[in-house]
Amino acid sequence: MSGAAPALARGSRVPRVLVVDDEADLRELLELTLVGMGLDVDCAATLGEARRLLAAHAYALCLTDMRLPDGEGLELVETINSGHPGTQVAVITAYGSAENAVAALKAGAFDYLAKPVALDSLRNLVRAAVQVAPPDAQASADGAPGVDAARELLGESEAMQEVRASILRLARSMAPVAITGESGSGKELAARLLHRAGPRAAQAFVAVNCGAIPEALMEAEFFGYRKGAFTGADQDREGFFQVANGGTLFLDEVADLPLPMQVKLLRAIQEKRVRKVGATVEEPVDVRIVSATHQDLAQCVAAGRFRQDLYYRLDVIGLRMPPLRERGEDIPALAQAILARLAQRAGLAQPPRLASVTARYLCSYVFPGNVRELENILERALAFSNGEVINVEDLGLRPAVSDAQADERAPTVDGQAAAPAAARPVRLGEDGIPDSLPDYLDQVEREAIQRALEKTRHNRTAAARLLGITFRALRYRMQRLDIQ
Repeated sequence: MSGAAPALARGSRVPRVLVVDDEADLRELLELTLVGMGLDVDCAATLGEARRLLAAHAYALCLTDMRLPDGEGLELVETINSGHPGTQVAVITAYGSAENAVAALKAGAFDYLAKPVALDSLRNLVRAAVQVAPPDAQASADGAPGVDAARELLGESEAMQEVRASILRLARSMAPVAITGESGSGKELAARLLHRAGPRAAQAFVAVNCGAIPEALMEAEFFGYRKGAFTGADQDREGFFQVANGGTLFLDEVADLPLPMQVKLLRAIQEKRVRKVGATVEEPVDVRIVSATHQDLAQCVAAGRFRQDLYYRLDVIGLRMPPLRERGEDIPALAQAILARLAQRAGLAQPPRLASVTARYLCSYVFPGNVRELENILERALAFSNGEVINVEDLGLRPAVSDAQADERAPTVDGQAAAPAAARPVRLGEDGIPDSLPDYLDQVEREAIQRALEKTRHNRTAAARLLGITFRALRYRMQRLDIQ
């Protein structure tokens, strides 16, 4: 069967879909729906028949049941992923079979549908699947939207090349992605690029900071509410899920969700349906979930702070954002790009350049706050610089030294020598302004570290925890400030 569907076709060809299910009634329903969308459709009742059709034809999409008379749908997922890279595959699972859905997504399925199949959900899935270019084309096409989006993650280090390649691969799937990384490492940027590089790019991207919403308002914020549902609800309101319908919902700091909300979120993700506060019926939603946290979710599960079933639904595919200290070679390019943006915002004709010694200094700094800390340092440096060159003293991280001294005393990581910041009395004027801001900041930092060490009886691990920094960062600061 064939038809015309210009919005779905790749080039001049009508996309072809393979439906694999042993229930004749469901096969017929799916076939009629897909033909109505202008697609060519072939049907198979067994795994063996599906493999023969795959060998004979090129398919844009395969829809397969999880349980077939002669095998499992997962076997077909693996066959398609290994031998038919241009074919997307989605699975049909029994109602409430979350484990099967997760297993399929981990095996490489594009998405899943739950029985009984909702035709609106089916159409949304098909539209997303057949608009995605084959993996080889999207991953290598020069100037393709996905590639351009991923290039916004600056850096040519091996770690960043791997991150960009992962984003291009993951963008083709509808599977939930869990992004991990330290604060300031670029988790939200990665989530936005995942959205922009995929088939949902034209739809909404909704970012939610889970730790910033009062617990009493969470259900209403996530799922919306009906007029009169509670005091102050004077009109119907959409929640995050409805606003992100068709697009991507980014759950930042998801580990901060309270347990009661985790239960409700789990159901919404599994069933792809939500109920507004005050409503009596559920409504379907089609969102891709991307989550992020700087915490270790597995440890949160072990401590009883995070539900294990929600953890497995969110952490289908993981993406780790490397800390800045693991890609020091990217720092000069990052710094210059940040300075260009800051200069444009400040109305400068051109951004200042980094002095060579300043670039070397930044490359050897540990950056516990990662890219966000680099941006803050450079914003301060821009204010203190002459507008043409950023020197070491403009960074405000230690007292100014000559180029020769900086070369000699530049801090290093991994326990090697750092330049001690000699303590010097800081004089405050009548207006409270210090005669040397770097010395004043060093004095404040030195006093804070010494107080923390005294409180913890010089247990450096405990002192670092008390100060909210890593042990490695504390060790570097102690070396730089010459704290014994």
